[in-house]
Amino acid sequence: MFKKNSLNFLEKLMLSSSPSGYEVEAARVFREELSGFCDRVETDVMGNTMGVLNPDAPFRVMLAGHYDEIGFQIVYISETGLLYFRSNGGIDKLNIPSSEVEILTARGRVPGVIGKKPIHLLSAAERDKALELSGMWIDIGAETREEAEKLVSIGDPVALKSNYRRLGANRIMSKGMDDKIGAFIVAETLRALSARKLKVAVYGVGTVQEEVGTRGARTGSFAIDPQVGIAIDVGFATDIPDVPKTQYGDIQLGKGPMLSHSCDNNIVLGARIRAAAAKHKIPYQECAAHRATGGTDACTIQMARGGVATALFSIPNRYMHSQVEICDLRDAEASVRLLTETIAGLKGTETFRPGLDD
Repeated sequence: MFKKNSLNFLEKLMLSSSPSGYEVEAARVFREELSGFCDRVETDVMGNTMGVLNPDAPFRVMLAGHYDEIGFQIVYISETGLLYFRSNGGIDKLNIPSSEVEILTARGRVPGVIGKKPIHLLSAAERDKALELSGMWIDIGAETREEAEKLVSIGDPVALKSNYRRLGANRIMSKGMDDKIGAFIVAETLRALSARKLKVAVYGVGTVQEEVGTRGARTGSFAIDPQVGIAIDVGFATDIPDVPKTQYGDIQLGKGPMLSHSCDNNIVLGARIRAAAAKHKIPYQECAAHRATGGTDACTIQMARGGVATALFSIPNRYMHSQVEICDLRDAEASVRLLTETIAGLKGTETFRPGLDD
């Protein structure tokens, strides 16, 4: 199990707020942690943060976990001081009413709640459908536009209220599991690899703007030009009611990371990862991706420059894109072990050509 300092880092990362395009808080936590064991730590103009081990090696492995999260942005302030907003990333409208939020202003966080018309005043038809975001607002307690404008500004990003909680012996809950758990695994893998003798360079990247089109992974992978790229993200746990296993597979919390079979996953690299899992007795779960391509940093990294051998580790996640996402620490720990053993076993001469290097 993770040591206390790693769990403290995880909590700090989860409690940071980082809507897509405004990832400064998470980047700061990630950067400060990596500086303790990486040879070099850099943050680029997009906001990606990368820790580097063995930087002079010509063979480069890129690990990517995005630390941006879904959120909102202020677009209008009413005469009565209510804030109207747009989505920033893939918002589930059913989860939004009555949520606590924090507006991230230049002077700090301003708390608020998302309000809507009370159920007593809704028509029967209105009660049976999801409310559009345009029918909601953020209430920060201001009585006038002038009072609100002293606290917030048009364009300010908005995050769901920060939260983090241990549930039972192994499970954790936060609004930021997608994908701060992936960024955490990247950092912990770098920590583990820093004690190993490496024949390859390792670039562990906390990426930005994944929720709005994997934009940070695009620029980060172009700059690094890796031979291997592994994205660590979240995937759908199907161990809850009414999720058909015949469509999405049998994926359980605590049984290890999901290893995908899809166009985004290099066959040769995938076989090497599974061989490392067998050799070191590390649990994992097989997953046939629910769509052929796209949706994670793996797809973007794969198509960088002349192509990259890629793989996707997915951490089973319940209640994705909500304020109460749940993951299991055992899945994170197995991911760190498997990534560490896979990368430590690379000689730096591999080419990963399907059908030629199997």
